[in-house]
Amino acid sequence: MNSKIKKILSKKNKTKIICLTAYTKNFSEILDGYTDIILVGDSLGSVLYSFDSTKKVTLDMMIEHAKSVRQGIKKSLMVVDMPYNTYRNKNEALKNAKKIIKYTKADAVKLEGGKKIVNIIEHLRKNKINVMGHLGILPQSQKGKFRFKGKTNFERKNLLTDSKLLQKSGVFSIVLECIETKLTKKITQKLKIPTIGIGSSVNCDGQVLVTDDLIGLNLTTIKFVKRFQNIRKYIKLAIKKFSRDVKKNKYPSKKYSY
Repeated sequence: MNSKIKKILSKKNKTKIICLTAYTKNFSEILDGYTDIILVGDSLGSVLYSFDSTKKVTLDMMIEHAKSVRQGIKKSLMVVDMPYNTYRNKNEALKNAKKIIKYTKADAVKLEGGKKIVNIIEHLRKNKINVMGHLGILPQSQKGKFRFKGKTNFERKNLLTDSKLLQKSGVFSIVLECIETKLTKKITQKLKIPTIGIGSSVNCDGQVLVTDDLIGLNLTTIKFVKRFQNIRKYIKLAIKKFSRDVKKNKYPSKKYSY
């Protein structure tokens, strides 16, 4: 087992796991000193390309962004989302997961779903590919308006069952997206592997957010996103200063000229 994954597993019930997204080397270099996991998420579809669904993200897009991200990582565990329609059966999943790992040197891949993909995950694990699970809101298959999961007895029972099935299949952790607080706590307590929450309360073993959201680069209004900084303000200030200096003939000065 990957030593970085062993480290993630050892944090269960001890210390919170920090996971953030990156789509380029510049971001991964900054994150690497503060995160346990860097996720190259298919969220790049909406964040970078303004897609209305992650279903439009391709395998080649994921690989190219992940290749860039890899260059900035020295410490963190790197996980890459397998995009929509790239793991419809175990043979397709293995072929595409191998392609991701070959070209990006990722430590693991992430797949969305529960019992429907257990046999696929087991096949990947037999072939020594590390897998992160994902339950709750599943952007790749969600239809209609997004709403939190675990509201009904049916959902609660299925999510708890799915979490146990994923653990048994060999995933090293599970992302819980927008799952009701009490259910999140129950799932986390029942599992031996870590849970990584996004919109699923403080009861998880760790938390993940889209980096662009938390720094205010992406102006989202999603309930679970806290804006920890307004990076747009500082970018605007820098650009205003550049524009002013150019117009006043202060830039480039001798110091910045050959």
